[in-house]
Amino acid sequence: MMRAWILPMLLVLSGSVVATGQIFKGSPGTAAALLLAFLALAGVNSPLIFPRSIGALEAQRRSAVDGRPVVFWRPGCKYCIRLRIRLGRSARQLHWVNIWRDPAGAAAVRAANDGNETVPTVVVAGQPHTNPQPKWVREQLSPSA
Repeated sequence: MMRAWILPMLLVLSGSVVATGQIFKGSPGTAAALLLAFLALAGVNSPLIFPRSIGALEAQRRSAVDGRPVVFWRPGCKYCIRLRIRLGRSARQLHWVNIWRDPAGAAAVRAANDGNETVPTVVVAGQPHTNPQPKWVREQLSPSA
């Protein structure tokens, strides 16, 4: 889990260094804007934004049992972030697989997308759907999920 924090921590550190340099140049406004941009990048790459990822095989096993969709995603993907944010609390009802951390997940995405690692790829009842609308994904959740 510690590796998931490396990129966000590097972004915060880099932003701090760049902002400090701007302050010494006499540009506090630019420093603040750059620091906010780096903090935003760190936030969207943070493991706090996405529910805990599991492996593709475990996600597929759980999905077969409970019928919940599986979402294949990767950090920094703006479409994955859009999906996650628009799903709100219902995002926790899905099984999330980070394809950068799970080779089986990356292989499943490539198999569904003509060899491309296009995410988000949402698998519902064994059928992959590439970059679906968040509203549609929400509709795939059963009321008991």
